[in-house]
Amino acid sequence: MQKMHFEIIIHGKPQEIWDAIVDSQKYRKWSSVFHPDSCFEGGWEKGDRIYFLTCNKSNEKEGMIAEIAESRKYSFISVKHLGYISGGVEDTSSEKVRQFAPAYENYTFTQLGDDTKFEVDTDIEEDYVEMFSELWPKALKKLKDTVENNQ
Repeated sequence: MQKMHFEIIIHGKPQEIWDAIVDSQKYRKWSSVFHPDSCFEGGWEKGDRIYFLTCNKSNEKEGMIAEIAESRKYSFISVKHLGYISGGVEDTSSEKVRQFAPAYENYTFTQLGDDTKFEVDTDIEEDYVEMFSELWPKALKKLKDTVENNQ
């Protein structure tokens, strides 16, 4: 597991960035970088179960199973990844899952006048480091566009 850090300055208040993260329609816009059908089901409050999903060719849910480990409105979210969902079946205990879970993805919002620094600190499996090194900066740019263009 490798720890990775990404950040971007977005012209907007932390509340606007927060909204683009937790609003399902806005989330779909910027997270489409990871997969065109990216979405989530669940809540963003501490203790909530949340699923980061796409649909496979058979229209079955696939993605990550997580829990919100911490949620401080407009300042910090910690997502604790617990496993996978594949073909609609949840896996939180296989050998493959035990190799990475729990893995954390933390979002920090820091207001800088009329701007906000948005930071992502995440645990990434070695096999995915190169892919996420390319995708996270693109996703953050799309998040910035979503917020600044009030999409």
